Amino acid sequence: SPRSRAHRRARRRATRRPRPDHRQACRHQSTMSVMQGLSAILPAPVSHVQQATLHAASRAAAAAPKEIPPYGQRKGWTPRAQDDFAGGGAFPEVHVAQYPLDMGRKGKTQSQVVALTTDGEGNVKYDAIARVGKRDGSKVYTSLSDLREKAMTGDELARPDEDAIAATTAATKAALEKRVEGKIAAAHNPRGMPKAGKAAERAAPTFIRYTPAEAGAVGAQNRVIRMVEAARDPMDPPKFKHKRVPGGPPSPPAPVLHSPERKLTQEDAAAWKIPPCISSWKNAKGYTVPLDKRLAADGRGLQEVQVSDNFAKLSESLYIAERAAREEVEQRSQLQKRLAMKEKAGKEEDLRLLAQRAREERAHVGGGGGGLGDRPFG
Repeated sequence: SPRSRAHRRARRRATRRPRPDHRQACRHQSTMSVMQGLSAILPAPVSHVQQATLHAASRAAAAAPKEIPPYGQRKGWTPRAQDDFAGGGAFPEVHVAQYPLDMGRKGKTQSQVVALTTDGEGNVKYDAIARVGKRDGSKVYTSLSDLREKAMTGDELARPDEDAIAATTAATKAALEKRVEGKIAAAHNPRGMPKAGKAAERAAPTFIRYTPAEAGAVGAQNRVIRMVEAARDPMDPPKFKHKRVPGGPPSPPAPVLHSPERKLTQEDAAAWKIPPCISSWKNAKGYTVPLDKRLAADGRGLQEVQVSDNFAKLSESLYIAERAAREEVEQRSQLQKRLAMKEKAGKEEDLRLLAQRAREERAHVGGGGGGLGDRPFG
């Protein structure tokens, strides 16, 4: 059957594959021989970082090869990485999408592996990792010198000379004149047709000579057709939608240098211990809060009672007003007493005068003619 024939072909292909363990062992031996030859030829390393890198590479090369299940025992096993293929082809008995050596893979992402680079002194430049995935032109601050103030020389801070100023002025003037001329040409074009540039060349009329197919027909003759681009109404809505492309990420901020980590002490832990918030109105979880803690959370112990100076001023003003009122009342009472005494003395003087006048009249009446008989009759 076709299924059995395909199975036999797969078995023959699998038997022709070299053993992965033998291939890995050969590759390991060749790598070790190359490393030994390079270590014998190259000079001694300059820095310890490179030495550590070489040791890591040798350890990675000396690592045990990845085991691949033999044929017939690969049920449930799926090749994921390139090491699973051992440099060979795909496994036909594993029914999953396989891409040995990334062959046939669509939309392969760019590798994030960064090559090991060094500076002029032989030190490894680890700042290349921070620049992976950044857009072109973005500034990445990765060294201590980026945080220090740079001393500018006199030539860098010098003002431009007259020639540079004249050249910049001429270029700016030419650019502004070009834009102004374009605006003026667009304003003076009532039909919406371009007047300058490539658009004007495309909009220029084209003349085409037309010859009828039936040249012997009556009235058939050559004609010249004038092709003109149709004018566009400037008030028409756009026929496509403008999509604004989102901007790329900005430059990363300058790194913040922190002090080395210190062991946390009991004093620091107690200082950073923040008590829980205790509400005077709600207790949803039903906590039993002591009174001293509740008063401490209320903040009454933190408030200092301060008596304002206005209370003293008010009491003093009230005392002065009361004393002034008492003095006025006393003076008014003394004045009323004097007026009463004066009025009483006046009444007593009037009564004394009346009594004296009465006594005088009585005395005059009694001693003037003796009696009624002594008076002469008229």
